Amino acid sequence: MRQFLILILIVFSISSYAQVKDSTESKKKTVQDFKNMMSPYYSYGNGLGITSPDSLYQVNIRFRMQNRISYNHNDGEEDNIDGQIRRLRLRFDGYIGDPKFGYSMQLSFAAGDVGKAEEGKNTNIIRDAMIFYYPNKHWSLGFGQTKLPGNRQRVNSSGALQLTDRSINNADFNIDRDFGFQVLYNKRNQEKFSYILRGAISTGEGRNWTNFKDTGLAYTGKVELFPLGEFTKGGSNYEGDLVHEQTPKLMLSGAYSYNDRAHRTAGMLGDDIVGGGTANIKSLFLDAMLKYRGWNLMYSYMNRNSDNVLFYNPTDISDFNYIYNGEGMDFQGSYTFPKHWEVIGRYSTQTVDKDIFEFTPNTNQYTLGLTKYIWEHAFKLQAEFTYEQQKFYNLEKKNNWYARFQIEIGI
Repeated sequence: MRQFLILILIVFSISSYAQVKDSTESKKKTVQDFKNMMSPYYSYGNGLGITSPDSLYQVNIRFRMQNRISYNHNDGEEDNIDGQIRRLRLRFDGYIGDPKFGYSMQLSFAAGDVGKAEEGKNTNIIRDAMIFYYPNKHWSLGFGQTKLPGNRQRVNSSGALQLTDRSINNADFNIDRDFGFQVLYNKRNQEKFSYILRGAISTGEGRNWTNFKDTGLAYTGKVELFPLGEFTKGGSNYEGDLVHEQTPKLMLSGAYSYNDRAHRTAGMLGDDIVGGGTANIKSLFLDAMLKYRGWNLMYSYMNRNSDNVLFYNPTDISDFNYIYNGEGMDFQGSYTFPKHWEVIGRYSTQTVDKDIFEFTPNTNQYTLGLTKYIWEHAFKLQAEFTYEQQKFYNLEKKNNWYARFQIEIGI
């Protein structure tokens, strides 16, 4: 009996030691797993990320800055050199609780990027603030402030451009960020016909607008077609054929926006309409993009018109402004060499509405650019020369030009 008790005691001791050892190793493994899961990781297009050990939240951090210097010559004005931080952005996105519930925030800090400073109001640094719900891989529902589904070049990030900035037509005719609801449905396939449908109902007054005066809203819809299948690595979302598509890839898209009782001269952009007036603004956008073996060809058409055009101060007719109505086309082409050098050309033509031609010219613009991609669009050197012809109502003509160098870096 005594020997039996001693044997039981030995077995119990060995078992206890094994349990303690397993527990210690388990704790060590858990701590290591925690460290592995919390270690920052980098993914191109998503930035620097961290996911919680229980996978209940994820945050991706991105930044980018564009530093540029330009030499400008405008007829009738003194030449000037302009050096500035064109854009400085900080972006956060990820999910909370479940990957189906996402968020995206973007802040801007450069002087020319935050909007017009107004006395008594906060600096306008908020560009995007969206909450998303992804019920499945096809649907996306969003609420908050971000870009409306307009022209392709506008929807693309400014960090994904071949040249240092968007075209003059994008600057004058496009819709922009707005607050509201957005929905997206996609049917993607790399080899077969694909499409994306986008829709939005928004305030129609632009980003961070708080002075609401009526119930007018903006309604925007867009269709994107990919007859030859989706672009490699989301290539429709950036300019230039950096991946040298081995089979032709084509995108055709159209978008329409109706802004009911807009309070600003360019809908979501521009100055407040004089005298507190409003206008119903209609905008149309057509796009095409073709990529194949380093070649990238793009075309875009933009049109804006409104029921009311000119607005005067009833107590001072010298105080007036107008809706920037008109139409424009952009033709853009490029070739990316295997060593990641790219040559780009763009021709833009803009014709303003006859009702405002007396106040602003028709314009043709020619641009030649050279870009060196050091690390895709995240780190690149850009140089360009742009020549501009302006034709005024009184038959006067002006010829302007600028030369520009820009460095962009980000994650």
